[in-house]
Amino acid sequence: MKKYIPNQHGAWAMLILPFLLGVAASKGQFLHIPLFVCWLLIYLFSFPLLQGVKTRKFARYAHPLRLYGLLLLPFALYLVIVQPVLLGFVLLLLPLFAVNLYYARTRNERALLNDISAIVAFCLVIYPVFYVGQGENWRAVNELFVLAVLYFIGTAFYVKTVIRERNNIRFYYGSVAYHLLFAAAGLFLFPSLLVPLLVLLLRAAILPRTGLSAKHTGMIEIGFSVMLYVSVLVLYF
Repeated sequence: MKKYIPNQHGAWAMLILPFLLGVAASKGQFLHIPLFVCWLLIYLFSFPLLQGVKTRKFARYAHPLRLYGLLLLPFALYLVIVQPVLLGFVLLLLPLFAVNLYYARTRNERALLNDISAIVAFCLVIYPVFYVGQGENWRAVNELFVLAVLYFIGTAFYVKTVIRERNNIRFYYGSVAYHLLFAAAGLFLFPSLLVPLLVLLLRAAILPRTGLSAKHTGMIEIGFSVMLYVSVLVLYF
């Protein structure tokens, strides 16, 4: 079963950070617990599903699909009964997941558009979390959604410069330029977070030149996600 559990550090950060941002923008509620469990199980279910689509060998992934599907069902039913409006969130995810299915089918999961589609899907969870938490500041949650999307797109660029595009100088400069624009946009969208955005710019400019391994890159990226979350709590609110 272990090989059917995704171990990408960036994916786990995308799973957790937008959820925590949604809680920060609202109020912690008991319903957030089954909502997070449901969100986690959706992710765990989608991983072997995409692998099955990619390899055309669904029999190999039948056990994790059944396991996560059966675990997911009661949580999903409970949430839909308690908060039927959450079904609307599922409808928003379907076209984005269809993009992921297409790239899995064509065995081109590394495509940037596929990354962006997955990033938007992960970050959209901030809205049901905010709704369940009876949040009232829609401007804040919208800004945090944009922040999360821009941050993880930047991470996708940065990670590629460290691993698959390590020797592509144009991709490196493209990543640095993106982070520079991200920091500039932050001056208007969330000026209180300019310092952590500049830290992310330095990360994109310096770390790809250090020869970091993929494992160390993922571990360090968790630290940057924590930095951004703490910065939101301390500097934004």
